[in-house]
Amino acid sequence: MPGENFDLRTTPQETAVIADAAVGDLAQRLAHRLLAGPPHPAPDDPAQALALLHVLAQLQHAAERLQREAAVAAARAGAGYPQLGAACGMTRQGARRRWPGLYHHSDETPTEHPMMTTPARPFDVLLVEDDVADAMLIEEALSERGARNLVQVTDGVAALEHLRTPGNPRPDLIVLDLNMPRMNGRELLKVLKTDEDLQTIPVVVLTTSTAPGDVTDAYSSHANAYVTKPVNLDEFERAVQSIDAFYLDTAARPRP
Repeated sequence: MPGENFDLRTTPQETAVIADAAVGDLAQRLAHRLLAGPPHPAPDDPAQALALLHVLAQLQHAAERLQREAAVAAARAGAGYPQLGAACGMTRQGARRRWPGLYHHSDETPTEHPMMTTPARPFDVLLVEDDVADAMLIEEALSERGARNLVQVTDGVAALEHLRTPGNPRPDLIVLDLNMPRMNGRELLKVLKTDEDLQTIPVVVLTTSTAPGDVTDAYSSHANAYVTKPVNLDEFERAVQSIDAFYLDTAARPRP
């Protein structure tokens, strides 16, 4: 992936020392310029320290703005949250919290991922998942592979409403959890695969359940695949990307 590796001539600790020195020098010079009083205030006068604090606060705000711009530029060039986090010494979850919305999904309308080279038509994915954390991980894994119109709904009733609303795009893939309120994934799968208008849409069950009965029932209801959610975050991401790679890049899809 572009941007996955980047080489610096310094360690993070050495970079921090250099940055502290440069920012400290700049802040001191700006504080001197902002003070209207004598260049060397009395030792018990807090003016110099307060001016320095003011300048440092403004520099922090400026750095945050510039960080956001750099994160957007890196994402547009192909970097994902793992790479953004690594560049800042944080986890990918920390990078997501710092810069939300670089790869955005909605439970109302599909949003095209703007950071990748766009194919002739962005793939439409319907995610039926009520777990917010899992939905975010799935969103991230899909967005790192290319342009995706991702719509998330939280139960089977909402999924059917979306699928049957005139004008909504027909999904190229449905990723389905099993355990949800109102209409669960088992019930929704049976409806999908007995509906002449919807039965040809590939449905992949992605769930925490490893129960043999759930696996058998899913395939008996004509699920296209059954995948158990890995506990490890990296394995979870790879599992989602493998589903995406097969059904959206490799497998032939029926015409609408």
